[in-house]
Amino acid sequence: MADKLASTKDLKRVLGRKELMGLAIGSIIGSGIMVQMGTGIELTGRSANIAFLLSTFFTLCNLIPMIFVSSCMRFRGADYSQIGLFAGERFAGAYAVIYVFKNISVTMFALSFADYFLSLFPGLNHTAVAIGIATFFFVLNFFGVNVMAKVQNLLVFVLMLALLLFVVFGLPRVDLIHYFSNADGQFMTDGIPGVLSAAATLGFATGGANLIFGVSAECKNPKKDIPFVLIASTLSVAVLYGLMATVAAGVLPMEQVAGKSLTVVASAIFPKPLYYFFIVGGALFAIATTLNGKLASITKPLMQMCEDGWFPKSLAELHPKYRTPWKILILYYVVTVLPILGGFSISQITTIVLLIGYCITLLNTIMCFKLPKMFPEQWEKSNFHMPKLAFSALLILSICVTIVQFYAKLRTSTWSIVALNIVTIIGAFIYATYRSKSGKAKPTISYELET
Repeated sequence: MADKLASTKDLKRVLGRKELMGLAIGSIIGSGIMVQMGTGIELTGRSANIAFLLSTFFTLCNLIPMIFVSSCMRFRGADYSQIGLFAGERFAGAYAVIYVFKNISVTMFALSFADYFLSLFPGLNHTAVAIGIATFFFVLNFFGVNVMAKVQNLLVFVLMLALLLFVVFGLPRVDLIHYFSNADGQFMTDGIPGVLSAAATLGFATGGANLIFGVSAECKNPKKDIPFVLIASTLSVAVLYGLMATVAAGVLPMEQVAGKSLTVVASAIFPKPLYYFFIVGGALFAIATTLNGKLASITKPLMQMCEDGWFPKSLAELHPKYRTPWKILILYYVVTVLPILGGFSISQITTIVLLIGYCITLLNTIMCFKLPKMFPEQWEKSNFHMPKLAFSALLILSICVTIVQFYAKLRTSTWSIVALNIVTIIGAFIYATYRSKSGKAKPTISYELET
């Protein structure tokens, strides 16, 4: 009887730039753009387009360490493998626990989808819709990365078409000659502080491309494709967001759009059929592509964690035909559905996830300073190789941006959420210590220098 497939080495390496771009763009464009556009306008007026570009700069700063390390080697376990390599086994084990905890964000996307779906089809059960869409994408991901990627690209095509139509129909109605004038007091309404506040708020709408790091084990050429897609997808969406912000703030009077959803402007520029297409293809598909991409990426690092013994190795078993980790998918399906049944709110889930996420980003950035010394040959060959001073300066910039973002989120968090994060981190290290001393955890090398 043949051995069961249960290693990240056994995954199909079929994802190229096209598939990665679909995953990245679909993950960046989520429900945030529909509601946060109005928030950005409320904070800074017509200069919301500038705030989006500044927010993109912050996002790219967060991506700097990932761009550097992914250009040098393949990490089959994504962040987990990176932390294990640079910070050590104990940190890797703790991250394994934190990873499960922070990825309850899958629930958030299912709940967001249900919110928008019920705005079109009121009267349906919110919980049933959320569980239904989660079930659909879990089943889709069961049938393999090829099927998932094809559906993702189709959804992203419709999504981009809907958002581009918003620009095409709206831009001719914007008075571009006076748009950047502050004669009416509606451009940079709160000065530079307002632009900075808007940029920080819009960060949730411009981030998301880092999700593709989770599918490194399934990429054809991760060292070239992942860094390229991280940058290209983020900048492409930034340009689109900037144009959409110009339309959103320039078509109707400011008091009608500030703090409001994009649907207000959409109803003014679209005929009814295209308006409904925008809601479905824009709002619903934005959430759907993010949910699908999230499910595609979170299971592969978990496979590596199981392979290394932090969790039962049997969980990493791949389906013999589709090469998908079906047991982990079932486990995460349960993790996704339970908060929905428990009545968790989207804001609670977002706050929990972001605080821990910033801690992980900060750790990875600090550890990235080791890259040139530990792997001088790979760093020399990297497309992003640069002088040591420039390398260090970019990492320091990334650290500063992450600290500012963490502080901004911390200020708006409740003590109970902060305490929950602290308890989770402490518990994760206790679990990692126990698992390591028991001999059950035996981390393997899960990075590849030649890909």
